[in-house]
Amino acid sequence: MTEIEIVREDSETKGRYVARIAGVTDEAELTFSKAGSELVIADHTAVPESMRGTGVGARLAARLVEDARSGGYAILALCPFVHAQAARHPEWSDVLRT
Repeated sequence: MTEIEIVREDSETKGRYVARIAGVTDEAELTFSKAGSELVIADHTAVPESMRGTGVGARLAARLVEDARSGGYAILALCPFVHAQAARHPEWSDVLRT
């Protein structure tokens, strides 16, 4: 299994999750916008070709869900990738709005 490091970066109104894999110079990211304290909007997920097939996109979406649960907010999945992951994971319905 590939070792993936995920870091969350925040500003006042936006944020992103950045994923890195040892030995790969590229980064994958999932960006979001903050719509108040109770909702974030998943905007976009980008996974470079060098990281495809590693599961990094799914791991980014799962981290977003974990943080929403622990932070007590919902996610509006405007990003097509996060929307597709929501369809694959009905157990995420407690925090995901599609």
